[in-house]
Amino acid sequence: MSATQANSGTSRRRAPLLTQNRELKQIGAWNWSLPAWAGRLPDGRTYNTCPSAGVCRWVCYARHGTYTWPVVRAKHQANLEFVLDDLAGWEAAMVTELGAAKFHGGWVRIHDSGDFFSDEYLQAWLRICHVRPDVNFYCYTKEVRRFRRLVEPKPPPNFLWVYSYGGVDDDELDPAVDRVADVFPDETAIAAAGWASQEVSDLLAVLGPRLVGVPANRIPHFLKMQGGRTFRSWQTEVDAERATRHHGSRTRRAAPTSGAQPHPARHRAASNCDGRRPG
Repeated sequence: MSATQANSGTSRRRAPLLTQNRELKQIGAWNWSLPAWAGRLPDGRTYNTCPSAGVCRWVCYARHGTYTWPVVRAKHQANLEFVLDDLAGWEAAMVTELGAAKFHGGWVRIHDSGDFFSDEYLQAWLRICHVRPDVNFYCYTKEVRRFRRLVEPKPPPNFLWVYSYGGVDDDELDPAVDRVADVFPDETAIAAAGWASQEVSDLLAVLGPRLVGVPANRIPHFLKMQGGRTFRSWQTEVDAERATRHHGSRTRRAAPTSGAQPHPARHRAASNCDGRRPG
């Protein structure tokens, strides 16, 4: 899609779509936000903007504090509604907004909350990157499998990303090869692990060393829940517990009572269970 074609679209929303807080302003960046994880829109539709979220959803900063204020939540929900109801119009509006001189040479963080929840939505962002080569884009994402298919084969040169631990795709990541981010209890833990903190500038997540340490937000009940673990180790524990429960359930269902012949219907039910994905 050319810039001319993008600019010809109509939109239901007026600019600005992008916002900028104090920290991002210091590094010349703007951000695009969606509601975090799962919820319900004002019209009753349900959504999940982070389909690959794992343990991160329990301690998500974007489900706490200012993100929960009615005016902020309404803004993020309106962003999502625009994408869901008129993806082409949203794409055109974003391309138009990014044509402003202030964005040239700058950075856009895609999602300070939310993630690339569908192939179509991710592909729209890739087209935007191609249409606006003078703008730099970056993101954290847990959509590892989706990126492997749609981004890694031929990424736009102005789009950088870091995979973040704490999601259901964690087992797809290889820290020896992939650029990865993990949330640590504090800066001391980051240094002890030999990772590089991005606390000074969020852009270090994509421009600094490949192993990115993110210090946990100082939210007391979140820190208590994290329990001194990294998101990676926490997710590993949860996955192992889930696998153990699932294996135990399969064993109990599949094993007939001693000396008894399995009932055909029950045997078929056990076979169907074997084919289900652990959850």
